[in-house]
Amino acid sequence: MIVSQPALETSAGVSLQNFPRLRRGVTDIFPELANSDNPEENLGRRLALSSGPLRIKLGIDPTGSDIHLGHSIIFRKLRAFQDAGHTAVLIIGDFTARIGDPTGKSEVRRQLTPEQVEKNAQTYLDQLRPILDFDTPGRLEIRRNSEWLSKLDLAKTLDLLSRMTVGQMLAKEGFSLRFEQENPIYLHEFLYPLMQGYDSVAVQADVELGGTDQKFNLAVGRDLQRYFGQTPQFGLLMPILIGTDGVQKMSKSLGNYVGLSEDALTMYSKLEKVPDSLIEQYFELLTDYPLAELPENPRDRQKLLALDIVTQYHGEAAALAAQNAALNLVQGDATRAEAVPEFSLSEVEFPAKLFYILSASGLCKSGSEARRQIAGGAVKIDGDRIEDDNLVVASAEEVKGRVLQVGKKKFIRLV
Repeated sequence: MIVSQPALETSAGVSLQNFPRLRRGVTDIFPELANSDNPEENLGRRLALSSGPLRIKLGIDPTGSDIHLGHSIIFRKLRAFQDAGHTAVLIIGDFTARIGDPTGKSEVRRQLTPEQVEKNAQTYLDQLRPILDFDTPGRLEIRRNSEWLSKLDLAKTLDLLSRMTVGQMLAKEGFSLRFEQENPIYLHEFLYPLMQGYDSVAVQADVELGGTDQKFNLAVGRDLQRYFGQTPQFGLLMPILIGTDGVQKMSKSLGNYVGLSEDALTMYSKLEKVPDSLIEQYFELLTDYPLAELPENPRDRQKLLALDIVTQYHGEAAALAAQNAALNLVQGDATRAEAVPEFSLSEVEFPAKLFYILSASGLCKSGSEARRQIAGGAVKIDGDRIEDDNLVVASAEEVKGRVLQVGKKKFIRLV
């Protein structure tokens, strides 16, 4: 599917240095010679001298089905360029996803089928609707890179391969480490940066967005554009978001994430306990709130952050309802918390021990963790503390409709 709109009539002549929302949170722009008047060396000059919208490229490989707030940073920046009058070119890597980006991977990635990729792509687009402007003419193109990569014959592929040396590839972070550790590097993985770079040629990108771990791939795009006679794109890099644990990068596998498709109460409850050390970074990267106007009280900052972000994805009314429900749960009044996420008891075979239900519902990562939480007095049912870590629930009817809670922030309604 291609969503393509006619170009905007208005000029996009606005300096990056004078447009705070474009600059906000950016880690690196390359090349960026601040005192240069050359529009190929200074993005601000490129923006100021442009007679129309620039083409801002962002490629995504739908190798999974869920997007979390860590991923949203780069999409929010794409939206900022849209709002500045530029054209977002969102590339669905339906071809490259069959390889998978080897960046940061210690082993070869599992290759997906075209059907898996397309299903994931549709899920991604649904989750991106609250962020990107899908409706304003000229603001968005959605392309699939199979459109051009599937047409590359052996001669064209060899031409691409001749643009880089094995030494250059092994200098890429990840490849070098795998080589040193004698972990296999397959030849098709070397093609990934070249294919991502060729995407920039195919869509004639002026700017490509990426995370800080994508600099090598974006630089390859510049090299290939130069080889094919195009003006090289600028690379604009955004930081990797630390997860809600305050330690490691946000990741679903680590359980320190906030998913874009999560219900309002779950999102709010996770965000209102973001560590104080991360609050300002979360505001900078995940909201448009003026940093100079943040409340001084750390608890007020947490609540404001949670309310702002939940409003973005669920609307103000749902965000306020989630805030109220979270307060009721903290105060132990689970009966008033109407927006609690639900867990179907049909997934449990009864009779069942409570620690198993805690694990199956996702409130605890394992049965052993669930036992520890019960023993530590952290587990409640409708506000009543459970102390027996071997408690057996005889039937679904015994707990149906009740709220199961771990600590002050994690809870589900059993249905």
